[in-house]
Amino acid sequence: MDVYGAVVSRRAVRAFTDQPVPRAALERVLAAAARSPSGGNLQPWHLYVLGGARLAELKKRTAERCAAGDPGDERQYRMYPPDPKPPYRERRSAAAAQRFGALGIRRGDTEARRAAVDANWRCFGAPCLLLCYIDRDMGAAQWADLGMYLQTVMLLVRAEGLHSCAQMAWSVYHRTVAEVVSPPEELVLFAGVSVGFADPSAPYARIDRAPLGETVTFLDDGAGDRPARPGSS
Repeated sequence: MDVYGAVVSRRAVRAFTDQPVPRAALERVLAAAARSPSGGNLQPWHLYVLGGARLAELKKRTAERCAAGDPGDERQYRMYPPDPKPPYRERRSAAAAQRFGALGIRRGDTEARRAAVDANWRCFGAPCLLLCYIDRDMGAAQWADLGMYLQTVMLLVRAEGLHSCAQMAWSVYHRTVAEVVSPPEELVLFAGVSVGFADPSAPYARIDRAPLGETVTFLDDGAGDRPARPGSS
């Protein structure tokens, strides 16, 4: 699979089979992802890979908190702006409508929507979970590095024939996650990434993206589209 194929076919998969993820594939992905851009070569990511009994224990503990109606731990970072302005509010609403619509969940069915969200903490059935931490002393630029690293991981996962789902939701129960993985105190949990083989029978929505003109502004004169003059270099 070439780079374009990986980018276009990557999506947030929310239904996986229980087919095991080959350890060798994960090692290839994570070894190559270490080449991700990193300002000053700080490489601020700290990754924990869970599977088997350890992942089962994490799912069990978070399921118990969900069932008890536990709203989660104190937030260590803000996921979204509290009142997003246009066009961000509309994009988020449209994505939710597409996702829940594909699942046959009506707008007013809060119970079904809650159940769909709670599936995050079951990794949507995936047998593998990557948990990505960052040192709390790091700044905005290093958080950007974290995003580039995870994007690289998810594209390489596609190259291995696997799928993924990035989940900031794991930060909601970061204390429970810490009980299972025992990270150093100075680390903050940013997100989890569920990894596995997609369930081809599960319904899903291919979420729309904004037209190029909404997010990209070309400021050149179009010279790059014209052939070079003879003798130029």
